[in-house]
Amino acid sequence: MQPEPVTASPPPLRGRAVLRQSWRDLTFVHWRVDEDVVAPLLPPGTRPDVHGGSSWVGLVPFRMVGAGAAAGPHIPWFGTFPETNVRLYSVDAQGRRAVVFLTLEAARLAFVLGSRAALALPYTWARMRVTEQDGVLTYTSRRRWPGPREATTRVVVRPGEPLPPGDPLADFLTARWALHTRAYGRTLYLRNHHEPWPLRTAELLTLDERLLAACGLPGVADRPPDSVLFSRGVRTVFGTPADAGA
Repeated sequence: MQPEPVTASPPPLRGRAVLRQSWRDLTFVHWRVDEDVVAPLLPPGTRPDVHGGSSWVGLVPFRMVGAGAAAGPHIPWFGTFPETNVRLYSVDAQGRRAVVFLTLEAARLAFVLGSRAALALPYTWARMRVTEQDGVLTYTSRRRWPGPREATTRVVVRPGEPLPPGDPLADFLTARWALHTRAYGRTLYLRNHHEPWPLRTAELLTLDERLLAACGLPGVADRPPDSVLFSRGVRTVFGTPADAGA
């Protein structure tokens, strides 16, 4: 089946929201990759999504704020921490586009353990920091558990001007309204819903990273990225997981 259209605004969320999160001060660093390289890393029943003749891998550091149950009380300490993810882009047999996380490095151990238990998401515990000074953001991360401890990142970026709407590549990389994940013998499809991304251009000042290689993608970050974007963030909710049919 052909992939669904890429849309800057989300389709309606079916059913009730079960999780809420705010994503703040995100930097999106992306490289083109051959789809044959990433295909073995995707869950069964999905294939690489392609834009401009390539699939893509993203390194996305940010601040998670207020993560928790959609209907539950707000627990600031539990759901607020730095995070960095490495993600791929997928399509399932029904043509539904999504992201696939190879790792989600997070500074809050309790959240890491809960996410691994609930949905088998590849969360790892890391020592992390996000700072901003004179319009420049610095993200640092060093994995603590499980290893390898050499899985580190340091990203320094200067956000630029607002990105006009309608950029096809930016929409492909950021307007992803679901994730695919493998949990307990099934591939799951989990929708999210948030306002369109307020994107900006960005200048990458420093990139020192060993995380992509730890995820099975050695050499990708040896060359300059093909896209760097920034956003102050969005508030999002997630629906209930559905079986992706594999």
